[in-house]
Amino acid sequence: MQELAAGKYVEKKSRFYTHIYNITDIAEVELILKSHRSLYKKANHHCYAYIFIDKNKQVADKYHDDGEVGHPGKVLLEVLKSNKLNHHLIVVSRIFGGIKLGVGGVSKAFKEAANATMLYYKNQNR
Repeated sequence: MQELAAGKYVEKKSRFYTHIYNITDIAEVELILKSHRSLYKKANHHCYAYIFIDKNKQVADKYHDDGEVGHPGKVLLEVLKSNKLNHHLIVVSRIFGGIKLGVGGVSKAFKEAANATMLYYKNQNR
């Protein structure tokens, strides 16, 4: 596993910490999530998505909302797909800032956080 990029996005006092990883095995996902839970202990949610193609060329993609409203995990999976990233995991840990964002606001904030970090990653690799 290799961390490729990390970023922070703030929306109405909630902080969204985004990390993008290159993964070589699906088993790495749980190790990374465990690390995020430890790193961001105050986070209410650790949402993620990954796309992995195994040696038999079978595609495994998954997302998890971690109890967050608005299906942010699905939004994260779409970010990976739209950027054509295979063998990648994106994790966004949200620390609640005291102001509810609503279903649409949550989805939008996760998407903005993921896209900002993705843009940073792509600009690094030009």
